[in-house]
Amino acid sequence: MTKVRVAGAGLLAAATAILAACGTASDAAGPPNRTTIPSVPVLAGAAGLTGSPDGSTTKADVFGPACSPMPSRFLAAAETAGLLGTAVTVFAPADAALGDAVPEPILRHHVIGKRFDAKGLAVAGSVSSLDGAGGPVKIEGFGENMTIDGAKILCGNVPAGNATIFVIDRVLKPKTVT
Repeated sequence: MTKVRVAGAGLLAAATAILAACGTASDAAGPPNRTTIPSVPVLAGAAGLTGSPDGSTTKADVFGPACSPMPSRFLAAAETAGLLGTAVTVFAPADAALGDAVPEPILRHHVIGKRFDAKGLAVAGSVSSLDGAGGPVKIEGFGENMTIDGAKILCGNVPAGNATIFVIDRVLKPKTVT
């Protein structure tokens, strides 16, 4: 249990550090149609299409119009619930999108039990979350135009320990929750 907590704490710290380094397109002047993350320019719409067999990403793979606000509250809740101990994909709502408390079934609906990068998600089209009763999570589009069950990606392909994190603009609701 201690190893899982240490790994989870490391994941949370790594995600926070990486997301803190992300900026918005307005933070830096660059050529038109480019989004800039400090010293890593990424062509709009083409980001996340390199792919990785195991879904792992590097800082160079990060894309999106805005990597802040950071999803620290969601990641802390997911860690406390024990959902971040293995290779996973996390759809983490920005803190501004979260309410006071997030029930575990909703937390589980935001975590995929396999690590995907953006290309892997686009190819899959839909994936099953850890909340199997909530139905599949639908993936549409690619790169900066990708949506997760209709939620817009604010920042994607964020590497953090055993996870690839996608910051989204709202909380996903399992199909069984009204």
